[in-house]
Amino acid sequence: DVQLVESGGGLVQPGGSLTLSCAASGFTFSQSDMSWVRQAPGREREGVASIYTVGGSTYYATSVKGRFTISRDNAKNTVYLQMNSLKPEDTAMYYCRTITCGRLYWGQGTQVTVS
Repeated sequence: DVQLVESGGGLVQPGGSLTLSCAASGFTFSQSDMSWVRQAPGREREGVASIYTVGGSTYYATSVKGRFTISRDNAKNTVYLQMNSLKPEDTAMYYCRTITCGRLYWGQGTQVTVS
């Protein structure tokens, strides 16, 4: 009964900003590591950012480091991805992902287009 629902995508000009949200339910969010992954047609799936429960550590892909920020609000069961200084190569479908009870779950995705 795990659900991950992304929102906040859209069309922006290069250099613009967007904030994505992922509303989670059906599992213990506060005890689960969360990630954002993106996929563009003809390109390999890329892990963008992760935020972990242990020590509150984060991970960023080299391509987005310094421009994107991942955060979470455990009271709201929501993970965010703030994206600044967007580039055309950031255009992709962005998915929220988690691993809980040994299984991988994805949301439906939200489209980000930079042009």
